Amino acid sequence: MKLKELLSKTDLVEISGSADIDIAGLSFDSRNISENTLFFAISGAKADGHEFIESAIENGAKAVVCEKIPDIRNENVCYIKVKFSGDALGEIANIFYGEPSKQLHLVGVTGTNGKTTTATLLYRLFKDLGYKTGLLSTIAIYIDNRKMETANTTPDAITINSVLREMADCGCDYCFMEVSSHSLVQGRVTGLNFRGGIFSNITHDHLDYHKTFDEYIKAKKRFFDSLGKDAFALVNADDRNAKIMVQNTKAAVRTYALSSPADFSCRILEHSFEGMLLNIGGTETWVKFVGRFNASNLLAVYAAAILLGAEKDEVLTELSRMVPVSGRFESISLSSGVTAIVDYAHTPDALKNVLDAINDVRSSYGNLITVVGCGGNRDKTKRPEMALIGMENSDRLILTSDNPRFEKPEDIVDDMKAGLNTAQLSQTLCIVNRKEAIKTALTIARKGDIVLIAGKGHENYQEIEGVKYHFDDKEIVLEYDSGSKT
Repeated sequence: MKLKELLSKTDLVEISGSADIDIAGLSFDSRNISENTLFFAISGAKADGHEFIESAIENGAKAVVCEKIPDIRNENVCYIKVKFSGDALGEIANIFYGEPSKQLHLVGVTGTNGKTTTATLLYRLFKDLGYKTGLLSTIAIYIDNRKMETANTTPDAITINSVLREMADCGCDYCFMEVSSHSLVQGRVTGLNFRGGIFSNITHDHLDYHKTFDEYIKAKKRFFDSLGKDAFALVNADDRNAKIMVQNTKAAVRTYALSSPADFSCRILEHSFEGMLLNIGGTETWVKFVGRFNASNLLAVYAAAILLGAEKDEVLTELSRMVPVSGRFESISLSSGVTAIVDYAHTPDALKNVLDAINDVRSSYGNLITVVGCGGNRDKTKRPEMALIGMENSDRLILTSDNPRFEKPEDIVDDMKAGLNTAQLSQTLCIVNRKEAIKTALTIARKGDIVLIAGKGHENYQEIEGVKYHFDDKEIVLEYDSGSKT
């Protein structure tokens, strides 16, 4: 494709060189360059792509998108100066791959918690309704039935558009994707044509990146600001920031809620560890999910499906058949009579939601033991809050390691302990080795007790000093149970 065609929707500051050249590929990695590639110099948190412009040219790049044109220029290269390379990458990738999002009903889900469950359940729902459907999520990318692994909640713009191209080419009708705050700030979804956007909630998270809660809200709001007049904006009216999200959107605003007045409502009639009886839109439906937060997620799925034209009765029938997403309130019954629950909860609000869900239905059960840690090189301010929530809503608390990354796990545990007073600390165990922490919790638990293992959920690794080692909370639980039988 000609470079000048690729630049047709990009806000240009300056062009140096001829744009009447053929472009065969796109890349923001100077090591991943072939002949006639368009290189994007992206300023990231760890490295500045502008420092690798010469390397990219040496490897075959014929054009460079950048925020600052180098003082020394190659006469055979076209330099394109833009205000923000991230947005330019999204816009150009969209055109390079033939604007695939326009050929799909693309719906994005954003919020602190519930993104993965909502997007994944929508994918499953529309598959079950007979449509070819795609998914871009924290857990995996699905092109209809084909699974691809993913490293980020929202991939880079080149990956997104290439995957959407594959979805469109194989006949997918719908695609549901998680839209993270990082991706919005970095321009990864710029240029995409969304049929709808869903806002779940916004709570304390990612302040290591956004610095302030206000900046975090503004990042999420960008998504709804970008929606077109033909799209819908479905927001959780139970969250006080929902109105802020849509105050400047052109999309048709619709609301859902469990407690507040809304276009789509739901009430929990009964609940147990086996599921809940819900009244959704005036119809009673039994679902195999537990907790108020899951009722909210299911309502969002129902509402989005209706807005996309699905039939109410068909949607409710399929919701009643669904099972929870991997690592989201996954219950394991042990031979000892103990119930282990594995959940991805890694924010204060998510942990509180899961603990509330357990406490709401555990009247006939024994004690609740919570095992939880916090990730390294991430928002440190939530660590003491996570420990306090765990202590106040459990009978016993075990603080442990999560993904320490490049921090000492002992330091992370110490940060968590800072949220507890002397009396609370006396009821808390600190076991840095996560495997030992889980096994200790299962050992001290008695018949009828519940052990919540929070923080990692579906993850099958533990990241330590830049290396990902195999580690799966569910495997540890099953291994322990198998050993206890012998």
